[in-house]
Amino acid sequence: MVQQLNDFIELNKQRVEEAMEDYLKQMSITNRLSDSMNYSLIAGGKRLRPVLLIATYQSFEQSFHAKTLSSAAALEMIHTYSLIHDDLPAMDDDDLRRGVKTNHIRFDEATAILAGDALLTYSFEIIANDSLLTNEEKVELIRMLSEKSGPKGMVTGQILDMKAEETGCDLETLEQIHALKTGALLTFAVLAGAILAGATKKQLDALENFSYYLGLVFQIQDDILDVTGDEEKLGKRVGSDEENNKSTYPKLLGLSGAIAKKEHYVSLAKQSLKEADVNEASYLFALTDYLTERDH
Repeated sequence: MVQQLNDFIELNKQRVEEAMEDYLKQMSITNRLSDSMNYSLIAGGKRLRPVLLIATYQSFEQSFHAKTLSSAAALEMIHTYSLIHDDLPAMDDDDLRRGVKTNHIRFDEATAILAGDALLTYSFEIIANDSLLTNEEKVELIRMLSEKSGPKGMVTGQILDMKAEETGCDLETLEQIHALKTGALLTFAVLAGAILAGATKKQLDALENFSYYLGLVFQIQDDILDVTGDEEKLGKRVGSDEENNKSTYPKLLGLSGAIAKKEHYVSLAKQSLKEADVNEASYLFALTDYLTERDH
């Protein structure tokens, strides 16, 4: 199953990246803005969010459908915009992302901000213009993506994260931060794939629980890798969380406690998949293990 999963990830990474390249080519804009958007968007990355969206769809419909690509590409564009802005001097002030210079170092701060803005807004245009989607699907996907990426989701998560750097936080607040900052877009990935596949209300409710736990698993593993990871594999500096005084699971629970907490959430995530009637042989189960054990 490991090789099968790797092949699945690589195939759908390629599909999404080709779609994003096509979307970027359709724009008629100034070269500097286009270059800055393209620099961060095509700089690499695991593409786990769009792959998760496609995997969820295939858990119900078995085979790939091109109708998933606009949502998958839009999701990755919003994720990339968030990374560009996270790296800015006013936020995390990072100079390395995915093994290359961050956008504001490669270009300049103003251009990086505008490239992030452009990726965010273009994502909604992509979904709205997809002829493979019904009008009802477009409205629901745009509504949900704006909710998960906006003040009810990722943006508030970032604000809370910045506040926690100054004041510290307890475990409950940390989980709230990551459910919003990291988990919100993962929730969109799972629910969008399920909606496009025609999942029932009961299944959607169970999958929302799954995505909540998966988001926490993803973030805890990120925190663990910032302590134990290989800088070359990660493509960024190890130990930056400690340098930036970030509240993390290893900091609050110790390394062994963080690992135990992660395993607890893995168990809850898999239970939620079963409640959604997802087959244990599906890619969603395999991706849960993959995210748990990843080294970058």
